[in-house]
Amino acid sequence: MGKTIAQKIFESHLVDTPFEGTYVLKLDRVFCHEITTPVAINDLIERKKDRVFDPTKIKAVIDHVTPSKDSKTATQSKILRDWARRNNIKDFFDIGANGVCHAIFPEKGFVRPGFTVIMGDSHTCTHGAFGAFAAGVGTTDLEVGILKGVCSFREPKSIKFVLNGKLKEGVYAKDVILHLIGKIGVNGATNCVIEFTGPVVDNMDMEERMTLCNMAIEAGGTSGICFPDAKTVDYLWEFIKDEYKSKEEAIADYSKWRDDDDAEYEKVITEDLSNLEPVCTINYKPDQIKKISEMKGTKVDQVYIGSCTNGRISDLRIAAKVLKGHKLADGVRGIVSPATPKIYKMAVAEGIIDTFLEAGFCVTNPTCGACLGMSNGVLAEGEVCASTTNRNFNGRMGKGGMVHLMSPASAAATAITGTITNSELYKG
Repeated sequence: MGKTIAQKIFESHLVDTPFEGTYVLKLDRVFCHEITTPVAINDLIERKKDRVFDPTKIKAVIDHVTPSKDSKTATQSKILRDWARRNNIKDFFDIGANGVCHAIFPEKGFVRPGFTVIMGDSHTCTHGAFGAFAAGVGTTDLEVGILKGVCSFREPKSIKFVLNGKLKEGVYAKDVILHLIGKIGVNGATNCVIEFTGPVVDNMDMEERMTLCNMAIEAGGTSGICFPDAKTVDYLWEFIKDEYKSKEEAIADYSKWRDDDDAEYEKVITEDLSNLEPVCTINYKPDQIKKISEMKGTKVDQVYIGSCTNGRISDLRIAAKVLKGHKLADGVRGIVSPATPKIYKMAVAEGIIDTFLEAGFCVTNPTCGACLGMSNGVLAEGEVCASTTNRNFNGRMGKGGMVHLMSPASAAATAITGTITNSELYKG
């Protein structure tokens, strides 16, 4: 019987099966940030186990509230900072060099096809775009990962999406993943790995694939995965060029991290997305969606462009293309946060930052702050935000606030009109 990509990764990393259906895997990477890791660090210190399994395989960043907004968040950052120093973790990204974790870690080449990755962050599934098994974990699993370099998982069941057709102009990966979540529901992939395949995925670049995998968790998925191909190799080439004689050799090697033709799945869902329109969320669940055209006229108070979902350079380029020559609507606040310093620099060099400033946006440093309602864009009660982030839970961006998730193009168009609007880039 053939295997899914998750089964192949599990098999190649298997350390032990202590119970039926439980797999202890060797880890290639443990990612850390200042919100969830300090709890694990303090517990390890209390247990007199303040050490790491391999400092070269642990990557850490301060990204959720940066710079710190108060003494409590400053303490969180200090715990991570001091721990990284004590344990000789070289890949630690502090203030000024830091970026949103799920953007800066791929940018640095830390994820490869076939890798196992954990982090105390639910959107760790983003890294599955590279053909890796990447999952968010709780504090206990994070502690064990830091200390021993292993993590236990249940049997890897998989759901396969075959995405056919060709997206219309002005329809993006964010529209695709919102549509799919709307189709299967927030519990539709619980305890499963979601494989994203088909011509639509093949045509996506790596940044779009990261957007797709980023929100697998919103359908309940443990991880989202795209199969590695030439685009994966192109993205990683500067980091892997000493390991392979040519890109063709790398592609051939990475091809082992694909499913077999006779692999068995919990479900195989085939969708033709040729007629997909831009969509956005309504209410307080990621699976509650409507077409942007059906939401026309819905007023917003704030527009936010950024996050680990849509804060990359391609996202900013799209938003800037829509915004060029326009101003924010009266009464609307615009906030943009490039996801990493490299992205910020590129946006400056390309004139993108000027476009945002001329439109009336506030441009902030790379941070997750607004997405989880901690800083740099928190909503007041009763306010409405058009956002390129990944969660619209009640209170997510501020108590009593409403968040409508959408693509950067839709968010930029909404900023101009002050109401939810399809962008001029959409050719329906």
